[in-house]
Amino acid sequence: MAETPRPPTTRRGRPPATDAATLQDAAYELFTLYGYEQTSIGDIAQLAGVSRNTFFNYFGGKTDVFWLQVDAALAMLPEALARTSRDLPPVAAIGEAVADCVASWDAGKVPWVMTQFDVIGAPDAVRESGMARFIDAAALLTSFAATRLGRAERDLLPAVIGATTTAGIVAAARSWAEAGPERGHVQAYLLRALAPLADGFPAAT
Repeated sequence: MAETPRPPTTRRGRPPATDAATLQDAAYELFTLYGYEQTSIGDIAQLAGVSRNTFFNYFGGKTDVFWLQVDAALAMLPEALARTSRDLPPVAAIGEAVADCVASWDAGKVPWVMTQFDVIGAPDAVRESGMARFIDAAALLTSFAATRLGRAERDLLPAVIGATTTAGIVAAARSWAEAGPERGHVQAYLLRALAPLADGFPAAT
């Protein structure tokens, strides 16, 4: 079978200036055509019409293009948690803060990594990068729960709250992504996923 020809150096109509979303779109196009492993950062930059160095102004590596929307939400999370009412128990506050961070997510444009992962063969590197984000989020939520409860972060209850709420958020996002065109907004899924967790932590509520 003849190889699919690589794209030209620049795409007609694509401006030389770019942003993270433009690079992400270029990456997804190449991953779909050639696969993740066969696509280099240079290929992505070339299709976007920018230099390879420009790619690194926006992303630390190739796997990071999958997590653009997720990383933006995670960056907002500390401030969103700090804005929650001190009267809210930890799980409820976490639900409110996370829902605020994903308020701009469009039901018609789900983060690609949640729905098209199999198209590129589910590379281990992408799974590992997802796990790294899970661990970071769980650590942040553990710290928040410990502060809200007046406990040490090494205590079991804050650690369990951090881990289970992170798992609930991931499950909610996955369920939302797989729900199809009538999915509605992700916030409803998040709040439904975290509600029973709040009921399961009577000492924390």
